[in-house]
Amino acid sequence: MDTSTKPKVTFFHAPQSRSGGTRALLEELGVDYDLHVLNFKTGEQRQSAYLAINPMGKVPAIRHGDALITEQPAVFMYLADLYPEAKLAPPIGDPLRGPYLRWLVFYGSCFEPALIDRSMKREAAASSTCPYGDFDTMLKTLTDQLEKGPYLLGDTFSAADVLWGSALNWTTMFKLVPELPVIRAYIDRVITRPAMQRAAEKDAELAASQAA
Repeated sequence: MDTSTKPKVTFFHAPQSRSGGTRALLEELGVDYDLHVLNFKTGEQRQSAYLAINPMGKVPAIRHGDALITEQPAVFMYLADLYPEAKLAPPIGDPLRGPYLRWLVFYGSCFEPALIDRSMKREAAASSTCPYGDFDTMLKTLTDQLEKGPYLLGDTFSAADVLWGSALNWTTMFKLVPELPVIRAYIDRVITRPAMQRAAEKDAELAASQAA
């Protein structure tokens, strides 16, 4: 299906939130989309209009035709597969497809739960029930992968790097993740990409307009 004949994605977004990574991905994909901005300062994400989109009141969310997608890793998978010409998702059959999916899911299933426990200064659940085991093991699993190459899939840049580069940039900034040399070098490789810079500039402008 030619990009020009695909219905536009509607992207539900708030500046300075997790959905910043999705905005960066859309910039990397180089596609047009309809931006629906929510103002978290006024609690718009908790009002009925948006709760009809995502009852969790979270961003990102996207609508594409009749499909509604929430949860950040799912949004990334959907968008990268929707625009295969950008080559940000290894196709089914490619040996990198499995690792690509692994690292997108690892973000939501292990990294975020570990991060929240750490930020709240909570003890992790027993290893038999904790989704990430323990923080140090989770982090070492990630950094061991980052040591293997410039990107999560080695020499291949993918949508997974947009997600992780954005997330690690924020979490190191807030001292939730240690700024190890391998992590700092990885962040810098990702966030200095032109598309990532464009997304950051657009989000800064949007945040400033909401604050005005």
